[in-house]
Amino acid sequence: MLSKVGTWSFDMFLFDRLTNGNSLVTLLCHLFNVHGLIEHFQLDMVKLHRFLVTVQEDYHSQNPYHNAMHAADVTQAMHCYLKEPKLARFLTPLETFLALMAAAAHDVDHPGVNQPFLIKTKHHLASLYQNVSVLENHHWRSTVGMLRESGLLSHLPVEMTQVIEQQLGSLILATDISRQNEFLGRFKSHLDNDDLCLQDADHRHFMLQIALKCADICNPCRVWGMSKQWGERVCEEFYRQGREMSSTLHSLSSLIKTFTAEYYFF
Repeated sequence: MLSKVGTWSFDMFLFDRLTNGNSLVTLLCHLFNVHGLIEHFQLDMVKLHRFLVTVQEDYHSQNPYHNAMHAADVTQAMHCYLKEPKLARFLTPLETFLALMAAAAHDVDHPGVNQPFLIKTKHHLASLYQNVSVLENHHWRSTVGMLRESGLLSHLPVEMTQVIEQQLGSLILATDISRQNEFLGRFKSHLDNDDLCLQDADHRHFMLQIALKCADICNPCRVWGMSKQWGERVCEEFYRQGREMSSTLHSLSSLIKTFTAEYYFF
C-alpha cells in the first residue's frame, strides 16, 4: 500500500487499520527513508522510532478528529506537496525534514477543543500563552520537549538543532486559523507581483507554511468517501465541544450562584 503513498487518493483510514492504529509511526519511518533523511542526518533508528511512538501516543485517541490518524493524513498530504517538481528541485534535506516533522506533530496533545473554548473556560494553556496561538504554541513546545528528551538530534551541532526548533515553531504556528488573512494576503501579493522566488530560502519556508496550512485542511479535497468520513469526525468533535462548553458554563453559573448566596448569607 505504501507504493501509493504519493497519490492524492491514498486511503488513510484503510492504512490505519492495516497498521493496527500505528499509521503515523509507520508512515514517518517510510517517508524519512524515501526522502533519504535517515542517511543524510545519520539518525539513530532506535531513537527515531522511540520519538515517533512518543509523538503518536501524545495524540488523544479519543478525539474523533484531532488524533494521530489526522496527523498521518496531513503528513501524507505534505509528502504529495513536497513531490511537486517546481518545489522539490529547490528543497534542501533540512527543509524536507522540517516539513514532515511539522506535519506529523502539528496537533500533538490536542485537547479536542478550540482556542475560544480554552480562553472562555480560562484553561491553563490560555493563561500560559496569553491567549495567543494557544494550541499551536502548545503543539510546538510539546514537540520540542519530546525531541530533546529523545536525543534524536543530539549528535547534530547545537546551532542546527536551534534552527530546527525555531523553524518547527514557525511552521506549526502558521496553522493558527486566526492568521489566515495574514498568509493569504502575502501569498496573493507574491502572485500579483509575480515575485515568488524558490531559490530564496525565506520564500521556500513561506511556501512550506502554505503547504502545511493546505495539508491541515485538505479533507474536503480528498475523494468523496474519505472526505465524508473526515467531515463526520470533525462535526462530532465540534458537537462534543459544544456539549462540554454548555456543561462547563452551567457548572460555573451554578458555582457563581452558590458563592453569591453564601456571600449574602454571611
